[in-house]
Amino acid sequence: QVQLVESGGDLVQPGGSLRLTCAASGFTFRHFSLKWYRQAPGKEREYVAYISTTGSTNYNDFLKDRFTISRDNDENMVYLQMNNLQPNDTAMYYCNVKILWTDYFGQGTQVTVSS
Repeated sequence: QVQLVESGGDLVQPGGSLRLTCAASGFTFRHFSLKWYRQAPGKEREYVAYISTTGSTNYNDFLKDRFTISRDNDENMVYLQMNNLQPNDTAMYYCNVKILWTDYFGQGTQVTVSS
């Protein structure tokens, strides 16, 4: 079955960086685009970034200068490099794939930005 496993979240100081990883299985990875979302406590889930099957990318306008999405089709991995992290980046970060009409999410990885 489709499985997405996020990792790499941590507690980091403002201005720091993190690289999140999403390991995918259960589908033909190279045939699907993927996204990252995040959800802060008490807030709705927010779109972060998208990567197509060919590597084209799109970002939340408020994040595109600091975040970079990438993928490795040989390893079935998608990454999110996050730089200059700020306290309002604190959230659970989720990997997403849509297959036919179904959205799949992983369990998420927690990013906390605090001094």
